[in-house]
Amino acid sequence: MSTPEPKTPVDRNTPMGKTLVTLHQQLIDLEERTGEWPGAAVADILGGWLEHLDFATPPPALTRIPPRAPGRVWLLRRWDSDEDRVLPFTDEGLARAELARHVRAHWTNLRSHEDIPPHPPADDREAVELYYGHDCDRFSDEGFSLHRATVQGPRLGRLVPLTFAFPAPDACEQANRSTVFHPQSDENDLPWSEVDGILVFAYLDPELGAVQVSVHLDTASDRLVRPDGTVPLRVTVQDAVVLDDSGTEGAPREAVLDQLLSAADAGSRQAIRAAALAAGLLWNCPACHGDNPASAACCEGPGPCRKPRPTAGDPAARAGAKASRTSS
Repeated sequence: MSTPEPKTPVDRNTPMGKTLVTLHQQLIDLEERTGEWPGAAVADILGGWLEHLDFATPPPALTRIPPRAPGRVWLLRRWDSDEDRVLPFTDEGLARAELARHVRAHWTNLRSHEDIPPHPPADDREAVELYYGHDCDRFSDEGFSLHRATVQGPRLGRLVPLTFAFPAPDACEQANRSTVFHPQSDENDLPWSEVDGILVFAYLDPELGAVQVSVHLDTASDRLVRPDGTVPLRVTVQDAVVLDDSGTEGAPREAVLDQLLSAADAGSRQAIRAAALAAGLLWNCPACHGDNPASAACCEGPGPCRKPRPTAGDPAARAGAKASRTSS
């Protein structure tokens, strides 16, 4: 008695694997409809299937993109009698800076405490500790927590061609016509749309007080993924391009100041920030002390500030500039 050969596994993530799965499904559908595999019908299915195979052109060279490592974020929860909010940040310093901005904006809450200075210190950590107390116990109805968390979710590897080509116009049209929209179904859900695996959430955020748009690319179709694992993306707001990773000629690039701040360590970042403020590339909000690009007419900080940019002769502008120099 001969031992049967083991089954050959099919990798559904490869182009050939997807083609074989499609053929298998077509034959299963045929059997479910007719109860058998009629020869003529099978021949038609195989004929159409074979037409999608190219026997003359060698298969493209593929590269394997490993699963992305789990993301890490710092979660800042801040609560008081009016609100209870959780904000994510990429590093602890940014989270503490946001908390310090809130503390400085509400420093007058400490006016009844004789041991507290009339103005907040320049150091973020010291300002937060003075405001909330060493053990975060100064207020019965106000406090915060800050901890590091791992972003959970499916992490899948990919096999994509080394030579990237964006889908042809007819394939794009077919994907666009197949776009699916999912409205919000309950209070724990959000409205979102899906096109070729790209998930786009666009909704009104009452806590943020703004329209929130979130694009998720991890589930994008393999044909949209470049060999380096990225997806070409272009985002416009009111016809203004705010992000362009398409690589096309003339696409806007990341500002040099943003590149410098992103690459610098904490000490160098303060020096770069001070130089940018002095040169007018940034302006400091006198209300929340957040930094804003020169082109911003209102504060663009993560909170609900949105205070208009003060004029050069405004006392608030001089106060904000002085506070910025002190903190740097």
